[in-house]
Amino acid sequence: MNGTAEGGALPRAPGYLRQDEGGRLDRQLAFLIEADRLKHVNRATTLVDGSRPENSGEHSWHLALYAMVLADQAGPGVDIDRVIRMLLVHDLVEIDAGDVPIHGDYDPIAVAQREEAAADRIFGLLPPDIGADLRALWVEFEAVQTPDAIFAKSLDRAQPVVHILQNDGRGWQDYGVRREGFLRLVGARVERGAPALWRWLWARAEKHFR
Repeated sequence: MNGTAEGGALPRAPGYLRQDEGGRLDRQLAFLIEADRLKHVNRATTLVDGSRPENSGEHSWHLALYAMVLADQAGPGVDIDRVIRMLLVHDLVEIDAGDVPIHGDYDPIAVAQREEAAADRIFGLLPPDIGADLRALWVEFEAVQTPDAIFAKSLDRAQPVVHILQNDGRGWQDYGVRREGFLRLVGARVERGAPALWRWLWARAEKHFR
C-alpha cells in the first residue's frame, strides 16, 4: 500500500467540524458503537452447523438477507426496503433486555416493560429525527399489524425453524416444544405473512411433532 486514497489522490486535510455537525455525529456514532453489543447477545437457536449459539446481531443480518431473497413470498403492499430496515433494528432492545426464547417460560408483561425501557435508552442515543424513525419501526414490528410488520414477523419466526431443521430438531427437543405450541407460536405467524414458506417448513417439521 502506498498510503494514497483510492484513485491515487491524497485526501485533503479536513477543516474543523462545526459544533452542530460534531454533536450530531457524536450521537450517531455513539448509537452505532452501542449496537455492536448486540453481537454479544446469544440466542437459544444455534448456527446451522450446530457449533454454537447464534447471536442476535447475526440473526438480524440473516433476517435482512431472508427479506431480500424471499421478497417474492411477501403479500400485496409489502415494501421490502422497509422490512429490511425493520429487521435490522427489531432486536436492538435485546442489548438491555436479553433474548427471550418464544418457547421458554417468561412473564410477557415484564419482558415488554424491559424492552420499552431499552428502546427509550438505545434509540434515544440518536439525534431525535433518526431515533424517532427507528423506534417507530421497532414499535410497528412489535405490533404486527401492517403488511410490512406481518411479513417481517413471519421471517423472524421462520429463520430459527430452518436452523433447527438442519440440526434434526435439536432446539425443539431441548425446550420440550410440542405440536400445539409450535403451530400456535410459530406456524400461525409464518402462515399469516408467508403461506407458501409455511407449507415448505411444515412439510419438513411435522415429523418432529408426531
